[in-house]
Amino acid sequence: MTDIKRNCESYADALLHQFPILIILGVRQSGKTTLAKKLRPDWAYFDMENGNQYDFITQDFDFFFKENPHHIIIDEAQLSPRLFQELRGLVDRDRTIKNRIILTGSSSSELLNHVSDSLPGRAAILEVGTLKFNEYYGLSQSLFYDLFREPITERTREKILLLTQCISHEDLKYFFLKGGYPEPLLSKNDSFYSVWMAQYAQTYIQRDIRQLFPRLDLIKFRRFMTILSGLSGTLVNKSDLGRAIQTSETTIAEYLDIADGTFVWRNIPPFESSKKKSIIKTSKGIFRDSGLSHFLNDIHRLSDLDRYSKIGIDFEAFVIEEIIKGLNSVLPKNWSYSFMRTRNGAEIDLILQGPFGLVPIEIKYGASTKLNDFRSITDFVRTYELPFGIVVNNGDKIQNLSKELIQIPVTYL
Repeated sequence: MTDIKRNCESYADALLHQFPILIILGVRQSGKTTLAKKLRPDWAYFDMENGNQYDFITQDFDFFFKENPHHIIIDEAQLSPRLFQELRGLVDRDRTIKNRIILTGSSSSELLNHVSDSLPGRAAILEVGTLKFNEYYGLSQSLFYDLFREPITERTREKILLLTQCISHEDLKYFFLKGGYPEPLLSKNDSFYSVWMAQYAQTYIQRDIRQLFPRLDLIKFRRFMTILSGLSGTLVNKSDLGRAIQTSETTIAEYLDIADGTFVWRNIPPFESSKKKSIIKTSKGIFRDSGLSHFLNDIHRLSDLDRYSKIGIDFEAFVIEEIIKGLNSVLPKNWSYSFMRTRNGAEIDLILQGPFGLVPIEIKYGASTKLNDFRSITDFVRTYELPFGIVVNNGDKIQNLSKELIQIPVTYL
């Protein structure tokens, strides 16, 4: 997959020239190592999951960094907590030197704790997901995401109207079904895809989770992940989940953090506002890769997808992750995402907030739009005096729906 251009390549290269260390985070098998090697093909590569290389690095850090003071890639760096302390000393000997080291990791909670303790201000962090649809089809990323580099205003609406369609609805639906794990997707072989997904799901629990959380009840966690795959895009009731697998709400909260921290699941917090008193404070979540979610739910063909009773919220989860992937590839992590649901039933699927302002997004699987379906987001735009809100659906063209709303078909994202 080295010939696939990732959307974040230019941004990653810029970060390397600004910081001594670049840390690439993401789920296993998302292409982190490939990206690192593509960014710096001449750098020495070390894999912390390789016992010999792990020992070579950790048995004598002073010798290792004397021999390799810069231009190195270290894979799965979270496996050695002490590595981050040693890197701090190495970097602090000369803070003026940038573009020195790339680390990768597949456990955000473990790695970010090490970074905050040992490497504040010394490392840039880049989150890399599975492939975005334009990456798979070899297309440039939509200019939609570049609009968030500056404040969103009425002028932004004019720029949105000039966006061009990226792919067809048919191609998008295929990608929605299969997801973005590079190896099985690029094989274009349904048999291999199924075997790969089955082994991946098993390996995630039997190796990765066991390695990171050795005291975890793997049987209960496996049951938890199976149930969770059917809850993508919904509010997560910890009490109900706890009863289903006969464990406590505290344990369910821990499981959710583990799934989120290993980049399989994404916890989406509720929107916080003093203007909305009736907001439900329960988080919702999504499976980050639609292909893995579909596989775990026995959805293997396009015809299965058409019959899926939860296609609406399934599509919502897919679009949310595509948008987050797009923004992560061009923006510093100084923005946030949330959703809103009130006790009166009002709901907004995704709310983006950052230096660009506040942007509410409603997501619908259908192609037609009825303004009565968008009262919640229209009210939100008026309450917060925003330039506009966005409706993402399977329509055919970008168009203004009202003074408050603009429609952007998902094929333009």
